Amino acid sequence: MNTNYGRCSFESVVRIMKELRRQKRRKDDTKIVYLMISPMLLGFVLFVLYPIFYVLRYALFEYDGIANPLFVGLDNFIRLFTNDPGFWVSVRNSLILTGGKIFLEVPFALILSNLLNRKSWINSFFRTTFFMPTIISSAIVGIVFSILFAGFNGIVNNLLLEVGWIHQAIDWFRYQSSAMLVMIISMIWSNFGVTMVFFIMGLQSIPGELYECAEIDGANKFNQFAHITVPMLAPILQIVLMLAIVDGMRLTDLPLVLTNGMPGGSTEVMMTYIFKYFFSTDSLVATASQYGYASAMSVVTAVIIGALTLVYVRISRNMKEF
Repeated sequence: MNTNYGRCSFESVVRIMKELRRQKRRKDDTKIVYLMISPMLLGFVLFVLYPIFYVLRYALFEYDGIANPLFVGLDNFIRLFTNDPGFWVSVRNSLILTGGKIFLEVPFALILSNLLNRKSWINSFFRTTFFMPTIISSAIVGIVFSILFAGFNGIVNNLLLEVGWIHQAIDWFRYQSSAMLVMIISMIWSNFGVTMVFFIMGLQSIPGELYECAEIDGANKFNQFAHITVPMLAPILQIVLMLAIVDGMRLTDLPLVLTNGMPGGSTEVMMTYIFKYFFSTDSLVATASQYGYASAMSVVTAVIIGALTLVYVRISRNMKEF
């Protein structure tokens, strides 16, 4: 009996020791995990949370960065909604650019991805060529398109004059409508490569047997595209549309370089308008930095983008259920 008791006690001790070692390893692994994510958490606090609290705080103050902040309550928001039509012009322009991405860039990228989906050296060449503008800085894109669409000696004007489509040079940046058109064209040119890659990835995941069965049943290319390609690309399309909404609403550097709000502030977008109030880079918008008012505009802008995103998510869910 003593031997059995000793054996059982020894086995119990061994099991306890193994469990203690496992618990120690789990604790060590937990420490390692926290240690690895701590730089990311620190960056999140410093560069995300702190700016958010900064903006929320100064939205209730009048502050120019020099004098002491003066608490004004909701006056900045009242001014924004009642006495600043320029901000709402920038909201309208941001919505127009977002619409350009959704209704022009996305269909164009979808059609192009279908044409370049097959594996061949020529398709690989064109994929790379169409993707190249994506890696170019938006500031460089703005400079290039400002040269292309220059009013008197621009390449586009010279080309249109040569083919006889126009009889005199067009000052593209003189009018709001033509300046917005140039901005939409440059935005699509610089971004559709990423959208095309998304669609190509989705197309290559569609089983080829589906198209073979459709051909046997007599479906033409259009019917295959409408009833196979588009439904199978629905998850990718949802992601692409979400990115188009967010990217279009927060577009900053391209409009800043290409038009800088001209003519007369009619091509300002939300982010450039807020930027100019923060840093007073344009005397037509703000003669001095207005951190409090710019913070209030930032809060309203975040609400607008968040509302658009929530509406889209709700619509996409309803479409999926349907």
